[in-house]
Amino acid sequence: MASFSSEDQAMLQAMLRQLFQSVKEKITGAPSLECAEEILLHLEETDENFHNYEFVKYLRQHIGNTLGSMIEEEMEKCTSDQNQGEECGYDTVVQQVTKRTQESKEYKEMMHYLKNIMIAVVESMINKFEEEETRNQERQKKIQKEKSRSYCTDNCSDSDSSFNQSYKFCQGKLQLILDQLDPGQPKEVRYEALQTLCSAPPSDVLNCEKLGLLCEKLTVSLSDLILCKFSVSFLLGMFMKTLKNYLESYFLSRENHIPTLSAGVDITNPNMTRLLKKVRLLNEYQKEAPSFWIRHPEKYMEEIVESTLSLLTVKHDQSHVVSQKILDPIYFFALVDTKAVWFKKWMHAHYSRTTVLRLLEKKYKSLITTAIQQCVQCFELCKTRKAEETLGHSKHCRKKQKTFYYLGQELQYIYFIHSLCLLGRLLIYKQGRKLFPIKLKNKKGLVSLVDLIVLFTQLIYYSPSCPKMTSATHAENYSPASMVTEVLWILCDQKECAVECLYNNIVIETLLQPIHNLMKGTEASPNCSETALIHIAGILARIASVEEGLILLLYGANMNSSQESSTGAHIIAQFSKKLLDEDISIFSGSQMLPVVKGAFISVCRQIYSTCEGLQVLITYNLHESITKAWKKTSLLSERIPTPVEGSDSVSSVSQESQNIMAWEDNLLDDLLHFAATPKGLLLLQRTGAINECMTFMFNRYAKKLQVSRHKKFGYGVLVTQVASTAAGGVALKKSGFINELITELWSNLEYGRDDVRVTHPRTTPVDPIDRSCQKSFLALVNLLSYPAIYELIKNQDLPNKTEYSLREVPTCVIDIIDRLIILNSEAKIRSLFNYEQSHIFGLRDFIIDGLSVERNHVLVRINLVGGPLERILPPRILEKSDNPYPWPMFSSYPLPNCYLSDITRNAGIKQDNDLGKLLLCLKISDKQTEWIVNCRRQFCKMMKTKPDIISGEALVELLEKFVLHLTESPSECYFPSVEYTATDANVKNESLSSVQQLGIKMTVRYGKFLNLLKDGAENDLTLVLKHCERFLKQQQTSIKSSLLCLQGNYTGHDWFVSSLFMIMLGDKEKTFQFLRQFSRLLTSAFLWLPRLHISSYLPIDTVDSGIHPVYFCSTHYIEMLLKAELPLVFSAFHMSGFAPSQICLQWITQCFWNYLDWIEICHYIATCVFLGPDYQVYICIAIFKHLQQDILQHTQTQDLQVFLKEEALHGFRVSEYFEYMEILEQNYRTVLLRDMRNIRLQST
Repeated sequence: MASFSSEDQAMLQAMLRQLFQSVKEKITGAPSLECAEEILLHLEETDENFHNYEFVKYLRQHIGNTLGSMIEEEMEKCTSDQNQGEECGYDTVVQQVTKRTQESKEYKEMMHYLKNIMIAVVESMINKFEEEETRNQERQKKIQKEKSRSYCTDNCSDSDSSFNQSYKFCQGKLQLILDQLDPGQPKEVRYEALQTLCSAPPSDVLNCEKLGLLCEKLTVSLSDLILCKFSVSFLLGMFMKTLKNYLESYFLSRENHIPTLSAGVDITNPNMTRLLKKVRLLNEYQKEAPSFWIRHPEKYMEEIVESTLSLLTVKHDQSHVVSQKILDPIYFFALVDTKAVWFKKWMHAHYSRTTVLRLLEKKYKSLITTAIQQCVQCFELCKTRKAEETLGHSKHCRKKQKTFYYLGQELQYIYFIHSLCLLGRLLIYKQGRKLFPIKLKNKKGLVSLVDLIVLFTQLIYYSPSCPKMTSATHAENYSPASMVTEVLWILCDQKECAVECLYNNIVIETLLQPIHNLMKGTEASPNCSETALIHIAGILARIASVEEGLILLLYGANMNSSQESSTGAHIIAQFSKKLLDEDISIFSGSQMLPVVKGAFISVCRQIYSTCEGLQVLITYNLHESITKAWKKTSLLSERIPTPVEGSDSVSSVSQESQNIMAWEDNLLDDLLHFAATPKGLLLLQRTGAINECMTFMFNRYAKKLQVSRHKKFGYGVLVTQVASTAAGGVALKKSGFINELITELWSNLEYGRDDVRVTHPRTTPVDPIDRSCQKSFLALVNLLSYPAIYELIKNQDLPNKTEYSLREVPTCVIDIIDRLIILNSEAKIRSLFNYEQSHIFGLRDFIIDGLSVERNHVLVRINLVGGPLERILPPRILEKSDNPYPWPMFSSYPLPNCYLSDITRNAGIKQDNDLGKLLLCLKISDKQTEWIVNCRRQFCKMMKTKPDIISGEALVELLEKFVLHLTESPSECYFPSVEYTATDANVKNESLSSVQQLGIKMTVRYGKFLNLLKDGAENDLTLVLKHCERFLKQQQTSIKSSLLCLQGNYTGHDWFVSSLFMIMLGDKEKTFQFLRQFSRLLTSAFLWLPRLHISSYLPIDTVDSGIHPVYFCSTHYIEMLLKAELPLVFSAFHMSGFAPSQICLQWITQCFWNYLDWIEICHYIATCVFLGPDYQVYICIAIFKHLQQDILQHTQTQDLQVFLKEEALHGFRVSEYFEYMEILEQNYRTVLLRDMRNIRLQST
């Protein structure tokens, strides 16, 4: 290689200097040497000028000259190999050439050469840098010695100066600075002295003996020096007080010309510029101080706080002024910190907040008083409509003068914003609220917290357009309405503050007063605009999103008030309905009208998306009004003309289209939130817009958008509610939601997620559900309600293909069953990348958990019926012992005996005195009402003291006689009597569905296990079910529906009839006779689900929906009571994305089979029959109370859905919660029974 000359070295040094100069900012900004190296290594990726640097060009040319010919030869070799039949892609060629090049002798020699010359160049540059640095230091020392020679003492040398070595601040240095700060010195000398002082360690300056004299000199210098470059960090504990004292004396001195309020402030005036810079400097320090004052003594912080408050409360002596008000310091602070950020930072930490509040209370309460007074003055100004005149004059002045000039009214307004933000921050804290009430000058009485909030609210309605601030872009943000709304939003978000300040009737009435006036046809208030109404709606929505606020809107402060129709929720609903129906003419034709509508419907949405809120608003039929508006908007969006390119109307049409589409989406969102509750879902189904709502929800879900502004959790609860119904399952499928979930599940299960890091090998056997699949699994579990699954897989055959492509992804539920659960062919097994894990997942997906172990568990579970004490299920995991799995495999009948419980079955019940009294009550026919009350009282006594007696033949007699007596009383009969004459011969040849037949076999097997049924029971139960279908068909209506569940008989097994058959000990005549009588009672509608299947007693729109009253009535109230009685459990469900209604519907539909032991199932049925259908709700609430700790635990482990669907209700006994259920009855029976009786009404 060529030799490396001195000219080459100089050239390379110049190239490197150019490179380093270009990347200087990037390197110097790196926090460490390693980060700087990383920046240089990745410079090609981050620097667009990388290839233009001379050093880079030099390296490229050197590499080309050295290795170019060798690289070309290697490329030719690879090309010839490819031509000879060896397939070799472009990437492979590059890799081969690169590898051969790096292994070559030429490459190694080149790298050795470059390394040597670069070491030489860099060492030369470092040596030159060190020599130059040494010369600079010597020159600087010489200059410093000459300056300080006459001032330094014998023991003070340059080596121990804090300016150079940061050891101790030298008195000679201080004297030099003091001399340079003398007023007689030129301005440049004093400014240089300030800069020199800024470079000194603050601790050294604070410990100087002449600190007091230095402060005096600084005070004089501050009056005429430019401070824009004066370091804020230097004020750390040293001269903040000096600056404050200077400003205080400046404002109090009559020699200084402080502008008056009427004259305004011209910030281009040099004197005002200097004053504002000093105020800004102090304000900057105020905002920075909280970040470091905790490291100083508490006294230091107290001095800062007190000196600031003292300055802000300085008042001029106005005795020599007749009518001119001189501006106080706080006006200037408001100019530089309009939103009082300094106060926000001081109040953030408890350390400083305590001191601030204590000083405000003891010495500086006038700061709060003047702030409130400023808000009052602003309100009065707005109220008298002078603000608009000021605004017009302000704009005129600005256009004319083109200077930064603040008029008096604008200064007042800026001071108002500062005061508003200060008061808003003060109210957040408990000790701040304790400062109220406040006494104002020239005002009778005291200003309370409520008075202040009312004042804020009135400011919103009377708010004019905003005066211009320093920037036109901030005009909207600084409008009175926007500023007050921002403050009230913050207060709403603080629960304790909101309860004390906002959640009372006076504030709510003030918020709603203009709405009252609008509905009466009068003006809301002077200047009440659409914007003001939007702000108020935003505040109301935040109030309604919190439980305490929602209760206040629903029932007022007095929940027992008889004037329920005057509460906030009713007024908001009435106003929203009038807006939707366009029944208010004041805002007719306004472009802001859709926004006003949307804002108030959003408040209603916060209300009707809760069970208790929907109960209050249901009479207004908002779902119908919203649907009507949505359909009208949809038609408008279809008629918007396609804009023509080049036309002037393109932008206007485009904007109109966007507005209409946004309004359409808003209405769909409003309709969607009806699905948050069971009864709301019924209303949504009646609108006919459920498919569009599900599509809208899926689109938001796909875009990762949140459900709603005030919703804390995701789409889980909505999806679970919708999937609990047949129509909802179909709508989810049409929207693409189910397809998306299954595709995501398959991707995670088979291909694995890219963001999951494997830190340790998987155990054997594999975990039932891998953490990467947990979310997808739970989302699928939420869909697995019987009504939805029936619609999704009915009449579909398994594909059972002979071959499956590895790229073939399932898109529906039947595909998941085919590919993951029923793996009955080699083709299916070969199509899985992760056969073992995927198959285990599939097995667990429908019942629950691991091939041999999990399969055994599943087979035992589906073949053995019983409660927690009646069946023994094998575990899903291996035990840590010599015999890890001692359970026998169940692969053929009969079931091994080890899975059968040894509980006492159908033991004879001895006659009991209390039972005799109850039976005696049934024989005596007194006054009907008294008789019912006596029977129920005696039944409750028995359940509390001797619950086990109510079983067997005694239970049969009790049920038969009680129901017989009830049906003899017309007032107790809800349904009419139906004549039925069919015999066994008439129904013998009728067929039952395969589901019914399977249920019969399970019932007989369970009944024989409990010694309740004998041989021949299967035929008898079959006849009973056939009679029931014939009997109920007489009371059904004919409808045409696309829902499969409405195309014939009840789709599931009739678990209630099977339970009654077992209670009646297999007596088919007694069973059917009881069912005929029982069918006349209201309780039958909720215990016996097939009773109301496409029933003629229900409104036709309810029948068309396919939603059973158990769902839209019973489970609706279960959720409502759960929120009120067990809020932690209710929150746990929402956090888990699961709805209580779905699991309750499953419990009730199958009469708690496999969840409760037989005796508890009997008590459930008997309790509802004797005490009323509302006890169905109370029993479910009692179950949730019993499971509270388990529910909270499984919420933490994120498997609540799995736990509730799979696990039996261990330890729950109906009798142990009787007293609790009686309390629930006292509180809720009136409302529940009223709604249950209304299921036959057309409008619910």
